[in-house]
Amino acid sequence: MSGQNESPYYFVPHPSRHPISAATGLLVMLGSLAAWINDHTWAPLGVLIGLLWLLFTLWHWFGDAIAESEGGMYGKNVDRSYRWSMSWFIFSEVMFFGAFFGALFYAREIALHQLGSLDYKLIWPDFTAVWPNNGPAELVGTYKSMQPWPVPTINTALLLSSGATLTVSHHALRDNHRKKAIAWLAATIVLGMSFLFLQGFEYFHAYNELNLTLASGIYGSTFFLLTGFHGFHVFLGGTMLSVVLVRLIRGHFTPEHHFAFEGAAWYWHFVDVVWLGLYVVVYWL
Repeated sequence: MSGQNESPYYFVPHPSRHPISAATGLLVMLGSLAAWINDHTWAPLGVLIGLLWLLFTLWHWFGDAIAESEGGMYGKNVDRSYRWSMSWFIFSEVMFFGAFFGALFYAREIALHQLGSLDYKLIWPDFTAVWPNNGPAELVGTYKSMQPWPVPTINTALLLSSGATLTVSHHALRDNHRKKAIAWLAATIVLGMSFLFLQGFEYFHAYNELNLTLASGIYGSTFFLLTGFHGFHVFLGGTMLSVVLVRLIRGHFTPEHHFAFEGAAWYWHFVDVVWLGLYVVVYWL
């Protein structure tokens, strides 16, 4: 927001086509996805068309917002609105991951012990309430659980390091050292992409050597849902930071006005914190 003014008034944009356009793309994408689940042959193409249309819309929508910001149309009230919006968005993400952590807690601490109690011994006399578990009926194949070393521990070091490099970049921008800010932000993105590469390697190892898949009972489903959605959020955060990096290179932002940087940084630190919880609960406990 290098051109941000000090107007006390709230900027009201002109009527925009972007909301209805984005809603149309989502409708096509999700409707096609539902058809895909029901084995309609045209559905994959529909999902692709809806996704591309949505991305096309978001590209222009965010482009308009950036142009408005750099044009000096955003004052303190708009900045405050963006901060609250990002805060509530991150809160919704906390609730999103809280649901998956809650599912894991319920499976491990409640359902597992109930199935291993005396009430169920007549039905499954050989069942033992230990984690990981493939269920009392043993309907899934044998698999090995994921261990914390070496890939998850290396990934933890990568994400923690990325949080540090991002903080250095932010302080450099606040001190008006643009080149330093660019270099450290680029390092942050490289660390994040390295995390995703190693996670892909971990999944390949799980499927091909441990026989651990999404179908591996409650352990497999919770493992891949938690780590997979976290990986998706790392990708989203890396995309945000990449856009911020391009804007930094183009000369956007000032030491006083750079909420796009700050908002992306908040999100990235949130992703770091979620991973620490995952690392302890999923890989160690």
